Amino acid sequence: MGRRRHPFASWRVLVVALVPLAILLLPAAGGLDETQHRLLAIFVFAVLAWVLEPFPIYATSIAVIAGQLMLISDETPHWWAVADGEGTVLSYVDILAGFADPVIILFLGGFFLAAAATKYQLDKNLARIILKPFGTRTPMVVLALMAITALFSMFMSNTATAAMMLAVAAPVIASMDAGDSARRALVLAIPVGANIGGIGTPIGTPPNALAVNYLGPGNRVGVDPITFGGWMLFAVPFVIAMLGIAWAMLGWRFRSGTTHVALRIDTEWRRSPRAYVVYATFALTVLLWLTSGWHGVTASVVAILPIAVLLLTGVMTAVDLRELNWEVLWLVAGGVVLGNAMFDTGLSAALVDMVPFESMSGLAVVVAVGLVAWVMSTVISNTATAALLLPLVAAMGAELPALQEVGGALPALLMTTFACSLAMALPVSTPPNSLAYSTGKVTTMDMVRTGVPLGLVGLAATGVLVTLLV
Repeated sequence: MGRRRHPFASWRVLVVALVPLAILLLPAAGGLDETQHRLLAIFVFAVLAWVLEPFPIYATSIAVIAGQLMLISDETPHWWAVADGEGTVLSYVDILAGFADPVIILFLGGFFLAAAATKYQLDKNLARIILKPFGTRTPMVVLALMAITALFSMFMSNTATAAMMLAVAAPVIASMDAGDSARRALVLAIPVGANIGGIGTPIGTPPNALAVNYLGPGNRVGVDPITFGGWMLFAVPFVIAMLGIAWAMLGWRFRSGTTHVALRIDTEWRRSPRAYVVYATFALTVLLWLTSGWHGVTASVVAILPIAVLLLTGVMTAVDLRELNWEVLWLVAGGVVLGNAMFDTGLSAALVDMVPFESMSGLAVVVAVGLVAWVMSTVISNTATAALLLPLVAAMGAELPALQEVGGALPALLMTTFACSLAMALPVSTPPNSLAYSTGKVTTMDMVRTGVPLGLVGLAATGVLVTLLV
């Protein structure tokens, strides 16, 4: 047996380390001040590390925050601190506040609700109720799997939802003939539902949360704030339309002679006091999120309530806390801190000025950023893609006259965000895709032939949606 290579003995690490270091050591150019120049090195490090992945992507986020503290904050050691007049120095308190940004709290509240729902089988009981009206006809069961997965992915981790639904469908899929194309339709319905469903709410997927940083209350790009319910008002109809298109596509591509599929979920409602706390807390939190425009309390503040209730009542314990997806929160925090720094130092605007967007129409810019986000998210993390592109797109919305003519930053930001979730053409594109591929029931080409046309149709539908919104 050959000796295992040390993970740091890799060309990827050398590229990720040396290229940003070279930028850092070279004098500032292109009209950038010293702070912007240093932040550019951090940005290039994030791009390379998130694309090449020599480290876990959440570790890159922490390194991005550490780099800002060491290089461009008011706590940077004095012997390499930015000189007076050489750029905007950021407050270390503001940088570290990214760990408790309202977006992080909103996501954390969603994690608590999802973990409690899974612990007390609220998700499976709701799935059983929703599944029943669909019957046993194969096309309807495919639609049911897709719809249930999409619904749960709006409020729970789409990875956890996909894992649960694949487990539910596994016995039925295993009982079917190996050559039956209905097996592939049933498997693919789950990641497709998870990826599309996550678009439906601000907490459905990390790119949405990063977008809320620019579109929610107190946003930096001058757009009217979008509330939790306001997001759902345009996103849920989009999700429903895309699910219908995906269902038709799966039915056309994977025609089967199997007319009926018996899909069952064997579970019962829990009737303990803590189970009732979970049911009531879940319902009340979602209701408060949907009506935030009426009562005036932001979604992030509402998200604190389920955290407090579930901890005080003992529904969530220390063991449950350790099992939450903290790495996702760290990843989002790194994206928020990087985006805020690029905006506050003017780096994002400076980078936008370096590209001749003036020769493009506003519609062409929106289409271009959507295609770039879709291609990038197909091969790297959609959260990393959003973290890299959204600060630049937000600056474009503020800087480019062409975008002002088509509604400012809103169309480009939504196109970028939706494109990240619509990238589902490869097993590596999203965790739900990876889970579906790991069943061995679908091939890479199955995903390509489904994901590519569905993604392109989704981009076109997003273009129509943003046109209607502005």
